[in-house]
Amino acid sequence: MKFAYADPPYLGCARFYAQHHPDAMIWDDPETHRGLIERLTVEYPDGWAMSASVPSLQTLLPMLPDGCRVCSWVKPFAFFKPGVRVAYAWEPVILRGGRKRTYEQPTIRDWLSCNVRMKRGEGFKGAKPDAFAVWILDLLNVQEGDQFDDLFPGSGVIGQHALARTGASVLEAA
Repeated sequence: MKFAYADPPYLGCARFYAQHHPDAMIWDDPETHRGLIERLTVEYPDGWAMSASVPSLQTLLPMLPDGCRVCSWVKPFAFFKPGVRVAYAWEPVILRGGRKRTYEQPTIRDWLSCNVRMKRGEGFKGAKPDAFAVWILDLLNVQEGDQFDDLFPGSGVIGQHALARTGASVLEAA
């Protein structure tokens, strides 16, 4: 089976990635996200997951195809932004498809509670922790021999866990 995970620059946050990629600012355009969602849907019919921000949900939800659901990464320790009255202490993960689980496999929750990754990613804002990577693979039920593409590799943690799980090479292309 063929799966993907996308962690693009969140709407309104592209400036944080400008030093890493010359085309980073295109991610502040909702149509770029629409194109990504369409690409994921066409190229990864077996399943995909995409990280987003809480403020972007209002824009992204109408773009989603049928069969998507929103999962939640809850961050007990999160960074607080000055002037924000209610902290952003969770991130949505849009999920579509995935391999059907057997009765022998444990049920996976549609939420994960784990802290943000500290000092990871060599300057990549938003680097995901190891527990998050395992959760994404579990949500999609990725198994040995599957193809898993990490479309925005950042710190590389998702790809590292996917490689260990699948035993196959992981496409890492932004």
